[in-house]
Amino acid sequence: MILLDPRNLKRPYPDDRSAEVMRKTVGFFEAKGKKRLLEDYYDRVWYADFLDFVRQNRIFATMCTPAGEGAADARWDTWRNCEFAEILGFYGLQYWYTWQVSVLGLGPLWMTQNEGMRRRAAEALEAGGIFAFGLSERAHGADIYSTDMVLTRDGDGWKANGRKYYIGNGNEAAIVSTFGRLADEDEYVFFAADPKHERYDLIQNVVASQNYVSEFELKDYPVREDDILHRGREAWNAALNTVNIGKYNLGWASIGICTHALYEAITHASHRILYGHAVTDMPHVRQMFVDAYCRLVAMKLFALRAADYMRVASPEDRRYLLYNPMVKMKVTTQGEEVVDLLWDAIAAKGFEKSTYFGQAAVDIRALPKLEGTVHVNIALIVKFMPNFFFNPAEYPDVETQGHGGNDDFLFDQGSTKGLSQIQFNDYRRVFEDCSLPNVKIFAEQTESLRRMLEEAPPGPDQMKDVDFLLSMGEMFALVVYAQLLLENAPIYGTDDDLLDQIFDFMVRDMSKFALQLFSKPSSTERQMEGCREILRRPVVDPARYDRVWSGHVAPLSDRYEMNA
Repeated sequence: MILLDPRNLKRPYPDDRSAEVMRKTVGFFEAKGKKRLLEDYYDRVWYADFLDFVRQNRIFATMCTPAGEGAADARWDTWRNCEFAEILGFYGLQYWYTWQVSVLGLGPLWMTQNEGMRRRAAEALEAGGIFAFGLSERAHGADIYSTDMVLTRDGDGWKANGRKYYIGNGNEAAIVSTFGRLADEDEYVFFAADPKHERYDLIQNVVASQNYVSEFELKDYPVREDDILHRGREAWNAALNTVNIGKYNLGWASIGICTHALYEAITHASHRILYGHAVTDMPHVRQMFVDAYCRLVAMKLFALRAADYMRVASPEDRRYLLYNPMVKMKVTTQGEEVVDLLWDAIAAKGFEKSTYFGQAAVDIRALPKLEGTVHVNIALIVKFMPNFFFNPAEYPDVETQGHGGNDDFLFDQGSTKGLSQIQFNDYRRVFEDCSLPNVKIFAEQTESLRRMLEEAPPGPDQMKDVDFLLSMGEMFALVVYAQLLLENAPIYGTDDDLLDQIFDFMVRDMSKFALQLFSKPSSTERQMEGCREILRRPVVDPARYDRVWSGHVAPLSDRYEMNA
């Protein structure tokens, strides 16, 4: 089964330590129990018990230290980070969050040439430390062009003055990687700040949750040359390249949340009797569960395949820069759809404080809005659209990257320029290799989209119209989504019934976005004609649908329930 089942952790690993980390992490939460987990959530209890567990078992030290920087079991392994993020999301976004913002805080540290700071980071991880990424500001958000954190010369060093806002772990971080600008040199800078320093003023937690998302101010905070991580263009690159690493994890938090919510929802619905029938006997409810399951499996197949491309990335192969924001944007918004479908199926049960679902329904909303909103990431991915459709390149086939190596390139990504020059292998090959009815319809929709873009590409004004680009970007994103799904389906033994049912919703979604684009005020006649060609109905096969329900979805009832 492709979905995470904490009772049966069967994912293969090349080393015992990786399996031990996953097993112990699950064991921590199951020992804590659902009642205490939810009490802490609603009472906004700082998760000191989880951080004690992390420290005692060297969890972050193992998972977040690149090979050669720490102990022998340490490496930055995207493959195992996937399941770790999924497990944390499965039990609660708050636990995932403290790890996620540590990942972001560590990015500039592992990218720096400052060996002393790298040693400090490794030592802090071994001591159980967490980290923070001091980028965003209240007035500017994450607009790094406009930072108000200013460093002015003071003898051999500098004094830093300014505020940062929405900085996770800013209360307890061992090191806060802080972005600012050097006043005299007029260039960007990343430097290390210490929350325990008297010139570091912790102002408030800006959210009402277990997480500490801080606002802090530096007042004449002393910065030495030894505290500098990056200067100039390197600081800019470090900011963006760190987000390239970190935002991928958001999709895995969504996958974990949705998986737990699905188990809880279908178990409840299958045992609830209304009008003499189980709720899951009602056709519309069964459709909700089938759709939710198919969307969740697709989320995981895509995110796993994106990890493969991250692990093979190099200066010559930067395709991950399309797939990463896709995991951030597409997988997280699909997560919202999954939870909405499940919520419609279980209705008022989803509000109860005794359910994991009550927390999932709130937390799933956060992920599309972190590390760049959906429209920011769509604006990014449309830069790849011309080369993706019209200028393919030849690359070697990418195999599953489950090996136990360190992902060196992620901390040596280089310049953030040249996105529009990145090429991709020809997406049409995977469509040609599949004869399933709904895959064929989706391939025809894709060809209609390609033809429309060739004959009536967005004009200059349309390229400035974010509303227009959102719908076009969603259509492009579906094609990318489909390509990686089809690449990964045979690797994970996805049977034809399930794959064709997945493309049932893919066809419907493509039609939905085509209708949206058709309705935009700025759409031209040729573009509207192209949208009409894309509007298609999936092939309905009741026998296939019943097999997916009985073989994949219905057996999830009573499959998993968290320890009380």
